[in-house]
Amino acid sequence: MKDAPIGVYDSGLGGLTVWREIRRALPEESLVYLGDGKNCPYGSRPREEIRVLADAAVGRLVEEAGCKLVVVACNTATAAAIDFLRAKYAEVPIVGMEPAVKPACLATRSRVVGVLATERSLDGDLFRRTAAKYGEGIEVLMVPGRGFVELVEGDRESTPEAEACVRAAVEPMLARGADQIVLGCTHYPFLLPVLERIVAGRGVAIVDPSPAVARRVVQLLDRDDLRASGKRQPTFEFLSFAGEEYRRRLELKALESL
Repeated sequence: MKDAPIGVYDSGLGGLTVWREIRRALPEESLVYLGDGKNCPYGSRPREEIRVLADAAVGRLVEEAGCKLVVVACNTATAAAIDFLRAKYAEVPIVGMEPAVKPACLATRSRVVGVLATERSLDGDLFRRTAAKYGEGIEVLMVPGRGFVELVEGDRESTPEAEACVRAAVEPMLARGADQIVLGCTHYPFLLPVLERIVAGRGVAIVDPSPAVARRVVQLLDRDDLRASGKRQPTFEFLSFAGEEYRRRLELKALESL
């Protein structure tokens, strides 16, 4: 079981930002990435529909790919389905995307924190609980990243369209005094170059939760004594519900990010 792969699942390309951090933290581990693709984006879909989609993906990683641990590298799927998935696949550790509101609230000096996420994530119980726990006395601005996922899925992160779309979401946060901006969707780090240009010189920190998720994976592997033995060369597999062309896109984008 130690040499079984770690599974990483997202609605599409976005979870590769988490895949990249796990790869860096655990270079000896084999990874299987499943990017749905067929049903992306998830952001405005009904909760029950997302749960069905997440179940199909995690079931494939656990039952077909034999993964020893699964990361739900999708904030929307985490918000809609993480409790259900942990109950159904109780034999496998499952890591979800924690909203990075806590570190942002602890670090803010202006007492204003901006959160960019999908509509479904912002409406999730996990986000609401986290914001209530750590956001006392802090103004938490919740803004849907409308069009962000579509930009990334269309490989349009570096276009004027992306600049305009991101600026429309972020400028009002800056005008309200936000000095921390939380990325609440794993697709959004692909837009970091645009975000950094927009906030340049304003003393604003952009908070990406992906490294913290990788650290949690390390903790769970150590807790359960599931680290790879190191006797085998790690392998990287890419799966999708959208066909071979999309699967190949996942593979190429992952390798570009190393």
